[in-house]
Amino acid sequence: MKVSPSLLSANFANLTPDIEMLNNSEADYLHLDVMDGVFVPNISFGFPVLKAVSKICEKPLDVHLMIIEPEKWISQVRDLGAEYMNVHQEACLHLHSTVSRIHDAGMKAAVTLNPSTPVSLLSDIITDVDMVLLMSVNPGFGGQKFIANTLKKVRELRQLIAESGSQALIEIDGGVNAQTGKQLAEVGADILVAGSYVFGASNPEERINLLKNL
Repeated sequence: MKVSPSLLSANFANLTPDIEMLNNSEADYLHLDVMDGVFVPNISFGFPVLKAVSKICEKPLDVHLMIIEPEKWISQVRDLGAEYMNVHQEACLHLHSTVSRIHDAGMKAAVTLNPSTPVSLLSDIITDVDMVLLMSVNPGFGGQKFIANTLKKVRELRQLIAESGSQALIEIDGGVNAQTGKQLAEVGADILVAGSYVFGASNPEERINLLKNL
């Protein structure tokens, strides 16, 4: 299992120690949730913070844009050195075009689905994306309870990937802990995003290791 701790749950008053902890941990990525207060009912952080973080983070960046018109920010995300640029299906009027432009910018393209968005909507683009992120909570706030129906969606997505020949990875974001992580691993998830479960722990590296070994 790969693990992508979410900066959203880190200590915003002093991010450096948390990022240094991640650098020394077994985490595979740093997940960056960018919120605009329009697409989701919250505002997180913008590119000045992302640029500062990118300079000290040694893990690949997994940038999740919970914003309207994410295609406007492709060059800025590329300039961060991001490995993944992750956009919401619900926020992209021309999703195939956005995915193509992300690839043209030299990044891997990921598409996110909200809890109420069916997996079937990705059937025409699944072979073009490198990762699909299923939200297992409603986007906008950390610390929410895991939505159990996500397990069914992972199974459906795993079947779609297999039938299409896609190489896309499956990432899950929201309510991830040891229990839900184990369930997600059993149904075929590849990457777990964990926020409060990691950064709220007295030993966050231990939590990362636990998720890694599910």
